[in-house]
Amino acid sequence: MKAFSRENIRNVAIAGHGARGKTTLAEAMLYIAGASDRLGKVADGNTVMDFDAEEKKRKVSVSSAVAYLEWRDRKINIIDTPGLFDFEGGRAEGLRAAESVVVVLSCGHNVDVGAEKTLRAAGRKGLSRFIVVTKCDGEDRDFFKTLDSLKAKYGTAICPVVIPYVVGGKVDCYVNFLQNKAFKYENGKATEVAMPSDALIDDIHAAFTEAVASADEELMMKFFDGEEFTHDEIVAGLSQGVLDGTVVPVYACSGLTTDGVDLVLNGITKLAPAPKGEAELECDPNGKLAAICFKTVADPFIGKMSFFKVVSGKITTATKPYNARTEEEEKMGKIVMVKGAKQEDATEIAAGDIGVVTKLSGFKTGDVMCDAKAPVELAGVDFPAPCYSMAVNVVKKGEEDKVASGLNKLAEEDGAMRFYTNKETKEQIVSGLGEQHLESIVSKLKNKYGVEVSLTAPRVAYRETIRKTVDKQGRHKKQSGGHGQFGDVWIRFEPYMGEEDFVFTTDEVVGGAVPKNFFPAVEKGLLECIAGGLIAGYPMVGIKACLHDGSYHPVDSSEMAFKMAARIAFKAAVPEAAPTILEPVGTLKAYVPDDNLGDIISDVNKRRGRVLGMGPAEETMTQELVAEVPMAEMSDFAIALRSVTAGRGYFSLEFARYEDAPAHVAEKVIAEAKLEDDED
Repeated sequence: MKAFSRENIRNVAIAGHGARGKTTLAEAMLYIAGASDRLGKVADGNTVMDFDAEEKKRKVSVSSAVAYLEWRDRKINIIDTPGLFDFEGGRAEGLRAAESVVVVLSCGHNVDVGAEKTLRAAGRKGLSRFIVVTKCDGEDRDFFKTLDSLKAKYGTAICPVVIPYVVGGKVDCYVNFLQNKAFKYENGKATEVAMPSDALIDDIHAAFTEAVASADEELMMKFFDGEEFTHDEIVAGLSQGVLDGTVVPVYACSGLTTDGVDLVLNGITKLAPAPKGEAELECDPNGKLAAICFKTVADPFIGKMSFFKVVSGKITTATKPYNARTEEEEKMGKIVMVKGAKQEDATEIAAGDIGVVTKLSGFKTGDVMCDAKAPVELAGVDFPAPCYSMAVNVVKKGEEDKVASGLNKLAEEDGAMRFYTNKETKEQIVSGLGEQHLESIVSKLKNKYGVEVSLTAPRVAYRETIRKTVDKQGRHKKQSGGHGQFGDVWIRFEPYMGEEDFVFTTDEVVGGAVPKNFFPAVEKGLLECIAGGLIAGYPMVGIKACLHDGSYHPVDSSEMAFKMAARIAFKAAVPEAAPTILEPVGTLKAYVPDDNLGDIISDVNKRRGRVLGMGPAEETMTQELVAEVPMAEMSDFAIALRSVTAGRGYFSLEFARYEDAPAHVAEKVIAEAKLEDDED
């Protein structure tokens, strides 16, 4: 395939809210550039980018997809990203690999949450931003409502480059201020027409000119003097503004009919920046190798596919893939360029470009391929933290290992997913970004690896403790011919408020009532009891056990006998020591829009939470809410927060301590434990 230098490569992520036409736009770009031989439709399940079985079933993107096209002697690598918040990990992959992001809005809509979040994330990363307003072909679509919404939120940074000229509720032509020309489309083909004479267009052209002038002092002086800009000056001014983030070009088009999409591609080739270096490395194909793995696909048939963005140097068939994380070198796999699911063999991935290397077993997303003699660190992928967890239950017994293997492989390719075993409850837990995310994981597990699971709410890691001091004897005596068994202890159990969960003392034993060599056996017996609790089967904490008296037999006493005696004392004492259930309490930090703070406080109160404080967050018009909430009440908080804040809110939750559970909660926990024992 044709080789491209860094200057002629553009890496562009397409992102935004769900159902706004991102994949349709990507499909139109590929089609009109000749990179695809048909114009697929999301509804028909035949697009280049949404090729996964799960995407075809859902009719939405669930992961990022990569394809390239050639336009005006430039190579444009497109990373199409999901818009649903449950699949936000795909957007993180796209933003890591791109220098520019195209944020897609639907004509007639205000600025939506997905667009807000993407523009903010792109700004933090220093990416150039474009806005494409799609679906302009629909009847009575109000492009200017969307444009006014953008201006109200982002001010003079918004620069309309291509706008629709509407006659009788339909687009008559598209006006391109970059060329100062108008184009009419028929069956996707553009024909230049006369510029419409309209006061609104004149006003928007004036705003366009001012935005161009704002990017350069000389242009601003020329603007104030009333002089016209040349085409080259307009391109130079916009390019500089796009590069430094002060200008966000806006393009109108229709992805479904492809009208105006050629103007979007023209804008990307002219205005979007070329790849740049990182970590003090120049983006030079002759420099030392540094490439970031921004996406991983674990295909059960093709094998592992590692997607790389090469920052410096080049990956060739002769490259020795050294992993900076594992400090190990692997055997080089096959190099390919991809267009969705299709692969094309390649000999190299040069600096600035994006490609795939197959069968690199040790590489995972975020890893850096470099020269073993010159290790390099690059920023990884900023995946959102999983916030919704469920317990995994195998449908068919005996497939536990296949389920674990499949979920671990899915976790390799999904950086927003976690799969682990909870040491407290012994449950296997899968965590993600929401219900749809976990549903997708379960579906992929079945389709890719042939195993089925069901998901249930995970058990809460409760604890048990005592609130009273009780002194009890434990006496174990058994005679069955020959040597018998004899152990006798007096143990005082009392609440303990120290840092340790359990303290065992023998200081009060006098006169050898219990020989010292049996002390470890007594402690072991108590530890075994404490590990399984007594009233609901949960580990016990906050207990001090003092062995202070007892007796022994010179022949029949043994470690086993004293261990049994300790267990008898424990089981006799705990029911009289006011046993209680402790529940885990976490510290919640929720970040919500000002208007939603009251609703979230109300929700936290319903979850038995205690608000500790609130105040303005770093983000504008956002409040930080700090509260302590029982962990048992937080399983669906992520869903509630997303619903109340329309996806704008986010939170963190960290374990703080254990507290006495209310009586009704303790009764429920004990009843559930009893029911489980009866079933077993």
